[in-house]
Amino acid sequence: MTPLVKAFFDEQTNTVSYVVQEPQGQACAIVDSVLDFDHAAGRTDTRSADEIIAWITEQNLKVDWILESHVHADHLSAAPYLQEKLGGKIGIGANITVVQDTFGKVFNEGTEFQRDGSQFDALFKDGDSFHIGQMRGDVMHTPGHTPACLTYVIGDAAFVGDTLFMPDFGTARCDFPGGSSEALFQSIQKILSLPDETRIFVGHDYKAPGRDEFAWETTVGEQKALNVHIGQGRPVEEFVAMRDARDATLAMPRLILPSLQVNMRAGQMPEPDAQGDVFLKVPINKI
Repeated sequence: MTPLVKAFFDEQTNTVSYVVQEPQGQACAIVDSVLDFDHAAGRTDTRSADEIIAWITEQNLKVDWILESHVHADHLSAAPYLQEKLGGKIGIGANITVVQDTFGKVFNEGTEFQRDGSQFDALFKDGDSFHIGQMRGDVMHTPGHTPACLTYVIGDAAFVGDTLFMPDFGTARCDFPGGSSEALFQSIQKILSLPDETRIFVGHDYKAPGRDEFAWETTVGEQKALNVHIGQGRPVEEFVAMRDARDATLAMPRLILPSLQVNMRAGQMPEPDAQGDVFLKVPINKI
């Protein structure tokens, strides 16, 4: 089955969100939505999510799922806002509990912050399946960037989150808590075991040197042949050495602190104080 895929690119965070629609029906899923956030002002905005809502409304689609590939460290999720407006269930990988435990401690969240994944409607494990209307989706656990990363294989399309980028840009970083370059290598091998013609939709694009346009769709065959980090059968030892050395030079994402606090709560803000005000924390020397 070949799902219809509509991409929405947020240039502020270089994130690609997707609406995945069954080809012979009106059911759809939203993958990796964005809640706009002005970090300097501490203000949220829904313009990116509203663009998705407008398109879904115009197409008269029904949202079955709002899917997260992982707990994003570079943008806030708009999942609760989209669910309020459009319905659907919010899903993420079952290892969200590992991420919640790790960052619950980093942000000193205390016992009131539930670390059991109960903020989400569905916790997917490797091999699970779900349906978008009559169209089946299959879940692959693809850790390495984070412990909870998933790839959603829906018909001939694979939504890989941050695991792989376009072939000329390479692969995800692995230096966040719980990340592993060796685990990422093994996860990528799982993705590359899909048929060569499988369409791959990446979670971000940063325009590799020499490329003028943003891009987000490639194939398994192109990744196997051309990916600058993992293509041509690069051995695991060489990949791990390259990835670890490269990660040691990278700065933290600009929105990592607000993103983690919100996204580990399924896109919800922390509980407000007695006056109804919401605050995000800045842990010092913890990440």
